[in-house]
Amino acid sequence: MYESVLLAAAEGEDVNPLVPETYDIVWSIVCVIIIGFLFYKYVTPRLMKTLDERSEKIEGGIARAEAAQEEAQLTLQQYQQQLADARLEAARIREDARTQGQEILAQMRSEAQAEADRIIAAGHTQLEAQRQQILTELRHEVGRTAVDLAEKIIGQSVSDEAKQAASIDRFLDELDQTDAGIGVGR
Repeated sequence: MYESVLLAAAEGEDVNPLVPETYDIVWSIVCVIIIGFLFYKYVTPRLMKTLDERSEKIEGGIARAEAAQEEAQLTLQQYQQQLADARLEAARIREDARTQGQEILAQMRSEAQAEADRIIAAGHTQLEAQRQQILTELRHEVGRTAVDLAEKIIGQSVSDEAKQAASIDRFLDELDQTDAGIGVGR
């Protein structure tokens, strides 16, 4: 190119250095067409294939993310339902335990009352038996004292067992009648 410019300058032609020669323009166009064809034939399909793969990956990732989000939402709903069921079950168990506790408490109270009644009845029976025993011992003791007093008053021995027993019984009967008349009872 420089040679043609130099030759043209030497011949005296007016040559513009900014405008290329026609053959340069033709060969440049041929090169651009060949490069464009090769680019279109080989590079563009690979580029489109890569872009399609990326689009599919992105769309697949979005679809997987949506599916995962739906699954997470479903799992969350199941968890919330299980939590609500567990709370209801816990409330039911607490209510059952409270009811059973009240039943056990009522049963224990009734058993305690029955035991207290039994102990009181046994105590009354025992007191009555002790009272009878004390009364018997007291009668016997009063009878001996009466016999001793009678011997001292009479001045004789009342050694006959039958007479002694009859005297004691008579004295105690009179004592009982006196107590009944006064209002003092057993």
